[in-house]
Amino acid sequence: MIKRFFLFAAAILFIALFSSGCVSPRVNLFSRVPEPFKEQVMSGTGPGKILVIPVSGIISDSPKRDMFQTRPGMVQDIVAQLDLAAKDPEIKAVLLKINSPGGTVTASDILYHEIMTFKEKTGDKVVAMMMNVAASGGYYIALPADYIMAHPTTVTGSVGVIFMRPRVVGLMSKIGVGLEVNTSGKNKDMGSPFRPATEDEKKLFQNLTDKMGKRFISLVEKRRRLDPDQLEEVATARIYLAADAVSCGLVDRVGYIDDAVAKAKDLAGLPEQAQVVVYRRTAWPDDNIYNSQQMLHGVRPTLIDIGLPASITQHLSGFCYIWASGIETN
Repeated sequence: MIKRFFLFAAAILFIALFSSGCVSPRVNLFSRVPEPFKEQVMSGTGPGKILVIPVSGIISDSPKRDMFQTRPGMVQDIVAQLDLAAKDPEIKAVLLKINSPGGTVTASDILYHEIMTFKEKTGDKVVAMMMNVAASGGYYIALPADYIMAHPTTVTGSVGVIFMRPRVVGLMSKIGVGLEVNTSGKNKDMGSPFRPATEDEKKLFQNLTDKMGKRFISLVEKRRRLDPDQLEEVATARIYLAADAVSCGLVDRVGYIDDAVAKAKDLAGLPEQAQVVVYRRTAWPDDNIYNSQQMLHGVRPTLIDIGLPASITQHLSGFCYIWASGIETN
């Protein structure tokens, strides 16, 4: 009896962890509203500015939740910074410092669109600097850039889409638990974790996955102008080290972040002494360009938080531009 209880509890936890679109239970007391973004100068004293925007972690439009507070999600944060930059005539270029294995299809596409819109509206230059990982959706959001640079040890590529969904039908049958479902159409419960997919459903899912993958490939072809052989290899969704990414046309150059800053200044026609700025929600002591955090965490923590880990509940189900093996390496 005890064993059956724990197996049942494990099944419920598995479903809760991997089911997208469900809100995990949460009670927050004394949550803190983040401070607005404020400009911080990292270097330079001359005219003109280069704005550095960090893109760190899984790309999602969901808010970030931890044991202490709920914070704005990545899409909200980056769009807010682009909006502030668009209002500052001194900013002539944006440097995207990317360290991400990717994320959801829609969030990646939103950021691609917002970066393209920012460029069209302002005429500012955009440089992408890839750090540890800039794979799949992390590469997708680099495509609007006028120049893409990768750190010598960057892992990039993984140009494709993956569709993941949980399957607990085997576990449920072992513990004698079932689910009865009525639907208004034969495909209404497609992707249900409580039964195996039919052959028709597998074909439908593959068709959706292929279409989203082709969208990614078409943007790479448009923005990077790869030859047919290069495009065919990239379409296998393999990953590349930085030098190999240059050889196949995904990246323009291998270098360090100082090189990327210099390139941004050159493209924008700014002097060497132009300012390099970031937007922070809180000031950091001894701050520098490598800092990817915009606010201090853990201040005035929430007293109770029984939510499940956001990185699991929000990102591991559904259609994703993500290199799944890179989730813990970014």
